[in-house]
Amino acid sequence: MQTDDAETGGTSSAGAATADPAGDVVPAPEPGRRRWPPLWWRRFRRLPFPVRLTTYVVLVLVLVLVAALLAGVVVARRSFPQTTGTIEVPGLAGDVEVVRDEHGVPQIYADTTDDLMLAQGYVHAQERFFEMDVRRHATAGRLAELFGDSAVETDLYTRTMGWRRVAERELPLLTPQTRAALESYADGVNAYLADRSLSRISLEYAVLDLGGLDYTPEPWTAVDSLAWLKAMAWDLRGNMQDEIDRALTIATVGEERAAQLDPAYPYREHAPIVQQGAVVDGVFEQDATRGGTREPKRTAFGPVADDLSGLAAGLDRMPSWLGRGDGIGSNSWVVSGDLTDTGAPLLANDPHLGVSLPGVWFQVGLHCRSVGPECPYDVAGFSFSGVPGVIIGHNADIAWGFTNLGPDVTDLYVERIVGDRWRHGDRLLPLRTRTETIEVDGGEDLTIEVRSTRHGPVLSDVDDQLQDVAALGALGDDGADGDEPGEDGDEYALSLAWTALQPSTTADAILGLNQASDWNEFRAAVADFAVPAQNIVYADREGHIGYQAPGVVPIRKSGNDGRLPSAGWRPENDWSGQFVPYDGLPSVLDPDEGFVVTANQAVIGRDYPYFLTDDWDRGYRSERIRDRIEAGLDDGPLSRDDLLSIQLDDANPMAPVLVPYLLDVPLQKQYADDGQRLLEGWDFSQGADSAAAAYYNVVWRNLLELTFHDELPEDLWPDGGQQWFAAVTRLLDTPDDPWWDDVTTDERETRDDILERALRDARDDLTATVSRDPSEWRWGELHELRLESSTLGQSGIGLVERLFNRDGWEAPGGGSLVNATSWDAAEGYEVTAAPSMRMVVDLGDLDRSRWINLTGTSGHAFNRHYTDQTDLWARGETLAWPFTEDAVREAGDDVLTLTPDGG
Repeated sequence: MQTDDAETGGTSSAGAATADPAGDVVPAPEPGRRRWPPLWWRRFRRLPFPVRLTTYVVLVLVLVLVAALLAGVVVARRSFPQTTGTIEVPGLAGDVEVVRDEHGVPQIYADTTDDLMLAQGYVHAQERFFEMDVRRHATAGRLAELFGDSAVETDLYTRTMGWRRVAERELPLLTPQTRAALESYADGVNAYLADRSLSRISLEYAVLDLGGLDYTPEPWTAVDSLAWLKAMAWDLRGNMQDEIDRALTIATVGEERAAQLDPAYPYREHAPIVQQGAVVDGVFEQDATRGGTREPKRTAFGPVADDLSGLAAGLDRMPSWLGRGDGIGSNSWVVSGDLTDTGAPLLANDPHLGVSLPGVWFQVGLHCRSVGPECPYDVAGFSFSGVPGVIIGHNADIAWGFTNLGPDVTDLYVERIVGDRWRHGDRLLPLRTRTETIEVDGGEDLTIEVRSTRHGPVLSDVDDQLQDVAALGALGDDGADGDEPGEDGDEYALSLAWTALQPSTTADAILGLNQASDWNEFRAAVADFAVPAQNIVYADREGHIGYQAPGVVPIRKSGNDGRLPSAGWRPENDWSGQFVPYDGLPSVLDPDEGFVVTANQAVIGRDYPYFLTDDWDRGYRSERIRDRIEAGLDDGPLSRDDLLSIQLDDANPMAPVLVPYLLDVPLQKQYADDGQRLLEGWDFSQGADSAAAAYYNVVWRNLLELTFHDELPEDLWPDGGQQWFAAVTRLLDTPDDPWWDDVTTDERETRDDILERALRDARDDLTATVSRDPSEWRWGELHELRLESSTLGQSGIGLVERLFNRDGWEAPGGGSLVNATSWDAAEGYEVTAAPSMRMVVDLGDLDRSRWINLTGTSGHAFNRHYTDQTDLWARGETLAWPFTEDAVREAGDDVLTLTPDGG
């Protein structure tokens, strides 16, 4: 038999020896087998030794890299969840089905509440346990056990505030049904963890394990779930940062000039949420025109502290995924069926939160196969991994959406401490103390003493930099205060009063809301929603729409308006011990105008008798939404797609105010005015591909820097959001105001000088960073969405960060726009907060509802659902949201059955 010799171009008889071109005798291969060594090897042997050595090294490195890649793929995939087949799960009473769609979104079907909640815990753990574990360590002040010295400061703050201690006190206050749901949920998490190695739980654990972490996750508990609600309350805590910044600004430039930077809410221009009704005998009545009750007296405050920057800086160093509590907002609105094309209500919601990977929300459906008293759930929406139930969404009867109410529920107190006591009026009261020990991975344990006054924990004990509080300014109406710091050898410290540090029943509200079927049941459920206080919009399938403001809001005594830190030794500055009654909080059912818009603006007008806050968002987003709704109605009934379009509105409300001034500035032709000419025909929208938006926002950032950086400390530099829209709008009318002057020069600059410099500097900035050609400028190229893992993605180790972080999305929108992709003008143009999800619920046909998440269902890097919704989100697209069982099963890609443990 003859065989072709492809390598030599000749033929040979099988079994015969041949000679290669070098003359070496090469044994013939056995019949049917490839000859060895192959030609490439024989030629390789003829290379000079140094070349062969280098090639050896390269080959070895390639093989090592290939092996490492394969090993990495194996390790990364080990923790991926099983989504098909059957898994035996201890604790189940019957089979549970988990139907996942093409984006991995699970819809869970069970026969009992216990099984449903157990399965939700199991599924959350499958997809997000590392996130859940980090969160519970954070809320317990135990991050240093995982991440060492770098996490100690965060632990100090959370231990001092005692988040987990509060959660432990909450558990016995909850209804038996809620406690049972929490326990079943915990059973599901623990069933998933049973006998799993770290690498089978998440890739993050595998990386930490390689770094020497000796760790086994503890069993999940009901308190772990409750404690995470404290973190969300912290993120949405209200005006604490405003209180600090206001005091620092007053200390820097005085009260009058500070007031220019903090304009009052424009009630005449920007409508509050509720525009009808009054409080009568402590009850809000939506049809009342007059009311009466006592409003706590609010007095004018002078400068309170010369320097609170240490506290501000310390809080700012807490992980961003725990929330900054500043500048975060949301949109939600609901439209009556009288105004829609289906004749049924439509409800929209898009909460704005800090960006992270994975995102804060987990989409899920929870369905009892037979809905009744024993199993009352048929609900879908957005959940928190680690918490049972659905936070925002709809059930078979009603839908609801949240925005932050933002009431003033935090107060800082400057305390005078003498030894182990603190001054309160003419008395010295004992400090409450407790000892906390923080375990540090790779370091020594740290033991601290936490001190508290009646107002709350002493935060300034956290950091040595905060223990020396500077001199207080005047606290009285007349600007005089006889108690000067330093008298009697007093120590001065800062304590925090915050409603979230008192146990509450918010967990009852979440599960009650999931089960509510009408307006009365809805209001009864959200009455338990203590913190964070929310604006909640409502719609039901009977055609009703409404709004309710729940939350625990303190009534202060007449000496304290909550806008500035208060003298803790003065009893008149204390909270009264009473709270705004739930029935007195604003609410409305089927309002006269047929829709409700909430976007963190004022809840109600100035005649409302209870003080909620003066630190509202100033209403640019809410007015734009109202304008879009009213304009849409001019063309006919509103559709689902109209609401989706409004969510993507990227019109800049400051641009129509500022651009006419910018166009009036004379600039040299050609290069200098290239950017300015982009503004001439601009429609003020901020699409990702807009050159005009790119130029405008760089001008805006330069304007803020040139106007304010010379007089304000770095911690107070403008972020460019809605406060600065209002402040600069007023300053534009006064071209010679001292704020325009650059105090670092010998000249006296005016408004037009600053505008000209801002225009020219923006042209130079974009030329240097993007292109000399303005047609190549793109807002999205500057305004990038980068998603970072909240832990190892910020490790400082490039290779590790690349494993967990994702970037490259060009974002439209901007801060204080409806499409609120915020950025910080003091830092750069990168997205810092964004719509964390978007949803529109169609109450006429729930299966026509739409939703999208910022990231994806999975918390596992390299899983296809890690960021599979982000591309869609960035393009403004949404996903179908099936709800009925037929629609869910039609959309289902994978079905997993959880079955009782046979043992």
